[in-house]
Amino acid sequence: MILVTGATGNYGKSTIDFLLKKGVSAKNISAMVRDVTKAEDLKNKGIDLRVGDYDNYASLIEAFKGVDKLLFVSASDIVKRLQQQENAVKAAKEAGVKHIFYTSFERKNETETSPIAMVAKAHIETEKNIKKSGIPYTIFRNNLYMDVLPMFLGEKVLETGVFFPAGETKSALATRSDMAEATANVLTTEGHENKEYAFSNTENVSFQDVADVLSEISGKKIAYVNPTSEIYVDALTKAGVPAEYIGMFAGFAESIKQGEFNAAKTDLEKLLGRKPTSLKTYMAQVYSSKK
Repeated sequence: MILVTGATGNYGKSTIDFLLKKGVSAKNISAMVRDVTKAEDLKNKGIDLRVGDYDNYASLIEAFKGVDKLLFVSASDIVKRLQQQENAVKAAKEAGVKHIFYTSFERKNETETSPIAMVAKAHIETEKNIKKSGIPYTIFRNNLYMDVLPMFLGEKVLETGVFFPAGETKSALATRSDMAEATANVLTTEGHENKEYAFSNTENVSFQDVADVLSEISGKKIAYVNPTSEIYVDALTKAGVPAEYIGMFAGFAESIKQGEFNAAKTDLEKLLGRKPTSLKTYMAQVYSSKK
């Protein structure tokens, strides 16, 4: 039995779809959800729904019973994530889960000086807790999702240009869909015990590259403006962007600038059996209709 947590989220739901495409029977897939009314599509596919909440330890133990492979999709609540994920690892141990597959993240700086230390801490501690549990594990070091680019760029990027303080540093961004497909491939094959896989693209791209690709797609020159972090924060504040988003965007921009997501090697191509989706292909999918 494969159990997917966070099953109504993009990553979990996409992984389930890839498992079904690979021929895994729906009766051998369970989905952990907090609210079954939000998982009607999964239920209609024949997926077994199990109610579980990272804040409710007893519900986790019940949800994890009889599970051979647990796809542990990291919690979305950054503030509460560390405690929630401690609950999940302990519950997996108590329930007798045979193998944990955890969606972590790519990084170089594991200290408090990281611009995204708040995000990093829970992942790093969770990895340690999984390894200490004694349960066989597989850790996916997910690079930054290419899917976040439209959020970083803003809705009017084709009119205003690319305005983001990431410097000229390149990152190996990859699509969430490619990572989910690779995850499904790992879940349905053997030999992955106690391994860590780098889910990064085979190409590293900068925000100048992003602007160049947008120029090609739109047929007009899209400029890349690389402001200081202070100017960027001030501009977003004046535009009425909520403070929590500004802090997150600025933190990730600085991480990109410092090379946190630059990758010299990746396991994604091998696990997919093909090249990961390129920046040009992804951006064309998103922006071709907006010209």
